[in-house]
Amino acid sequence: MRTSYLSSLIFALLAGTSLAVTAATPAAPGAPAATPADATKPAISAPAGVQGSKVNLNAASAETLQKELSGIGAAKANAIVAYREEHGGFTAVDELIEVKGIGKALLDKNRDKLSID
Repeated sequence: MRTSYLSSLIFALLAGTSLAVTAATPAAPGAPAATPADATKPAISAPAGVQGSKVNLNAASAETLQKELSGIGAAKANAIVAYREEHGGFTAVDELIEVKGIGKALLDKNRDKLSID
């Protein structure tokens, strides 16, 4: 019983080592080099209204506001867009507090993510 257990253990160890060595060997000379998967993928562009890591209050859609900002659901995102359409573009990030449903705490939570460019 012990011998068969020991034999199985040694076999598993040798098989694992064989797989590791085989996987680590370089490709044959003249074969095309493997490229990382990320190198072949196109760059993903930011949604409209998002510049770098900031959300432009004057250009972002309700969907973008909801997705990118913490504590902003569909109703608040729609209220921001409606306020912007009614009063024109925001002149300062602090003006966001004028939107119904947006308080100081919510503004402070998202201040670093917002821009008015």
